[in-house]
Amino acid sequence: MPATKTVLSFGLVAIPIALHTATQENDIGFRQLHKADHSRIRYKKVCEGCNKEVKQSDIVRGYEYEKDHYVIVTDEELEAIKTEKEKAITILHFVQQTEISSICYAKAYYAQALPGGEKAFALLRQALEQEQRVAVGKTVLGTKETLVAIFPQQDGLLVQTMFFADEIKPQPASKASPKVTAQELNMAKKLLQTMDAPFDLADYHDEYQAKLRQLLESKISGDDMAMPKKTGQVNVADLMDAFRQSIEQQQKPTKTKPPAKKTTKK
Repeated sequence: MPATKTVLSFGLVAIPIALHTATQENDIGFRQLHKADHSRIRYKKVCEGCNKEVKQSDIVRGYEYEKDHYVIVTDEELEAIKTEKEKAITILHFVQQTEISSICYAKAYYAQALPGGEKAFALLRQALEQEQRVAVGKTVLGTKETLVAIFPQQDGLLVQTMFFADEIKPQPASKASPKVTAQELNMAKKLLQTMDAPFDLADYHDEYQAKLRQLLESKISGDDMAMPKKTGQVNVADLMDAFRQSIEQQQKPTKTKPPAKKTTKK
């Protein structure tokens, strides 16, 4: 996907930038097939009026203001009503990162300085980093005004789109919290401590996708894949016993393979 060019502004400072999507989906895709003969199932865009299939180039955007009554809005009209301020990412203020709940974040973009904006871009990044602040701003993406948070990151900036307050559903009401004893809380803390480890994103992998690929490869080659044995969940009636057994399980030494012997060339 090509980068989106825009302007990042705060005060009277305007920084030309390019936004690059920061994440991607690596899921394995499946096609829908007819069960009888395994032929592809396809979806066609058909006009209700003439009952004919319609090309993408013949489709326009319409808003239904009454039942079956529409006004047509073009891309040019949508762009024309944007002010220069709305076309840019306008920083409104600066906050501490801890002030924003993680539920607010939606999609991430890498911001890259364009020619002419390198110095201001670097100054903003360093100021955010040293002051330990996040910039909160607004812009219009497509047909919607979007709230964004801007983070300093290594040699660049990360722009994270956010939901507005009315887009976040309220948390379901919970029942009365049960009483917790000091002994139970200490045992829970001890389990947390035994499972404590530094976080490195590179240590985590989609293991199910790897098994899925192995399954597909075995089916393509006509080989039978050995399926893992199902293991039922162990039910521990007593909560303290569950914590105690979990701690003991975490404290068991893991078996490590001995290092491979180095062979010397003769």
